[in-house]
Amino acid sequence: MEATDKVVELGDKKSYAGIPEAEFVEDVDSYMARPENNGNVDEVLKRLDNQHAKYKFMEYNLASKKRRLQTQVPELKRSLTTIEELEKQKSEFETQFLLSEQVFAKAKVQPTDHVCLWLGANVMLEYTLEDAKKLLTQNITAATRNLGYVEHDLDFLRDQFTTTEVNMARVFNWDVKRRQAAKSTASK
Repeated sequence: MEATDKVVELGDKKSYAGIPEAEFVEDVDSYMARPENNGNVDEVLKRLDNQHAKYKFMEYNLASKKRRLQTQVPELKRSLTTIEELEKQKSEFETQFLLSEQVFAKAKVQPTDHVCLWLGANVMLEYTLEDAKKLLTQNITAATRNLGYVEHDLDFLRDQFTTTEVNMARVFNWDVKRRQAAKSTASK
């Protein structure tokens, strides 16, 4: 991942998307003695499982955003390269352009100082070559920066998965030990 010019500081947060941090359960006895837990293992495991499911949902959304950005950056770079080529051309030239997947068409291109950029949402605007170049450069920078943020958040999210899974295992094992101790006390 390339270093970006401006890195947004996270401050006291650990995630750009505001993903809540999972609390690591160091001492299970004191954790289970909290008023909100009240020693109810099933409720605690249910809450941890719910938290794990929320993290999975966030991971799915971030992964789809990452895929979208990974395809967007090369498309923007190709558009920028095309504009740079158009700036160099001073006479008519022949080229091929993508009509649809695996289908190309030949075209004669006149020298121009304007291009139309597809902005999405059924919007296309005409720009001068210089303005289009600036816009695409800004979009590439923003998309690259956002991709870095998403990758950071995905790494952070993986840590939250691990922490939540470890907490679930620790609470479950605590309950097993507690039941075994209660069973051995009752059998004596």
